[in-house]
Amino acid sequence: MKTITLGTDGLVVGRIGLGLMGMSAFYTGKGQDDAESIRTIHRALELGVTLLDTAEIYGPYINEELLARAIAGRRDDVVIATKFGTVLHRTDDSRGLDGSPENMRISVEGSLKRLGTDHIDLYYQHRMDPSVPIEDTVGEFAKLIDEGKILGYGLSEASAATIRRAHTVHPVTAVQSEYSLWTRDIEAEVLPTLRELGIGLVAYSPLGRGFLTGTIRSLDQFDEADFRRSNPRFAEGNLEQNIRIVEQVDAVATESGAKPGQVALAWLLAQGGDIVPIPGTKRVTYLEENVAADSVVLTPEQLATLNSLEAPAGDRYADMTPLNR
Repeated sequence: MKTITLGTDGLVVGRIGLGLMGMSAFYTGKGQDDAESIRTIHRALELGVTLLDTAEIYGPYINEELLARAIAGRRDDVVIATKFGTVLHRTDDSRGLDGSPENMRISVEGSLKRLGTDHIDLYYQHRMDPSVPIEDTVGEFAKLIDEGKILGYGLSEASAATIRRAHTVHPVTAVQSEYSLWTRDIEAEVLPTLRELGIGLVAYSPLGRGFLTGTIRSLDQFDEADFRRSNPRFAEGNLEQNIRIVEQVDAVATESGAKPGQVALAWLLAQGGDIVPIPGTKRVTYLEENVAADSVVLTPEQLATLNSLEAPAGDRYADMTPLNR
């Protein structure tokens, strides 16, 4: 697999990463087959995937522990990305926003222990905390870098203005935002800002939470605890409209001899060499399919068709307020 460099501090990663969230949290089948999840991580490494994305909130905690088991004895083969800021360690460990230096310290020590490592390659603030100046948060990131506990830091779902303020204190390695054929809002301000400043983009949910694979047709496919049951884009009325968008992706896939999900990833890769999509899966078969998108080349006409797709019906989340926009 091709590699790219994130940020100006030289973090080299495979062109396609792997999101681990669904192995332990939020989606149907979470935590039901850790052995297959570990096989998927091992196969990812064989295929040249190096960026493995987790977070303390996934579980919480158990996803980091799963990753530690999977990479035991292979730490030097992987780039670990994890996140803090959505667990309130200073109070009762409940869910909420806390970007304070104190909370970061507690979080990073916990993540290091669970991951079984002495350093984290890429440490994100998972969501921006409006009650803590970003300068204070980044100041603590910089201390952790000086101490060798993290190699670089990132922000997840940050606005262009926040990114600029953070970068002034210490260069940002990467920004993680949702970006796909049907989530393109970062193209207006965030993506141009990243390119101006030399910051990499890690694109999560590049397959539209599975929708762009063309396999989702009904909420009946999800268990009762699946996050997508409360997601506006999967709601009745929106679901049917969004399936029509996916059918257009499927038409391009048929024309190109690829799978719809591969077309969605190939489109994303075509947007620039500074973007790393991290499609999530807990199955080896789907992992291999996703990685194969690295060799799918779309024609200018196909890219134009995909660029002209209408926006999906429904917001990305039922509550959009935690997004720093």
